[in-house]
Amino acid sequence: MALACPVDLDSLKLRREVQEMYARVASTPDGSFHFHRGPEYAAGWLGYDAGELAELPPDVTQCFAGVGNPHAAGPLSPGSTVLDIGSGGGTDLLLAARHVGPMGRAIGVDMTAAMRERARAGARQCGLMHVEVLDGDATRLPLDDRSVDVVISNGVLNLVPEKERAFAEIARVLRPGGRLQIADIVTGMELSDTVRRDIDLWTG
Repeated sequence: MALACPVDLDSLKLRREVQEMYARVASTPDGSFHFHRGPEYAAGWLGYDAGELAELPPDVTQCFAGVGNPHAAGPLSPGSTVLDIGSGGGTDLLLAARHVGPMGRAIGVDMTAAMRERARAGARQCGLMHVEVLDGDATRLPLDDRSVDVVISNGVLNLVPEKERAFAEIARVLRPGGRLQIADIVTGMELSDTVRRDIDLWTG
């Protein structure tokens, strides 16, 4: 499966449409969208711990729109630094913060302002002072080289047209021996150029 998108894909338009879609999720999480959302979906379909989700603010978990459970790929050690790429409203980010504890760091990067505000508000409400939420995306991570122990991401990299650049950024920020734990959508077949150029299909 090719990582590169067609050269004539309007990546700026795609970025705007993704931002607009997730801004709508942040403002009306119970609205009509083409993907599942919320804590019941996360617990019932994706294997999240319902008790852990219940301890997070509803304003955070209602915006959850992941496609899997990156936490299931391995434990997050206390004191470690975790980066959540495309952290959205903050469900995975705040769970990571609880797992690494106050001696660790949980850093979220998201390109949608409304989602960043949801995550920041949720961290304050939970008293998680070791949470940082930054403006950015997978292709421009605002972090130093070799500064992160674990990178997590949930349903985000499939929306990034410059996947090679995104994985290069992940490799840059990971410390030696660090881990990448992602949940995402993949296809087992090569997609035609027509399909790969269709922004409506990228954003659903």
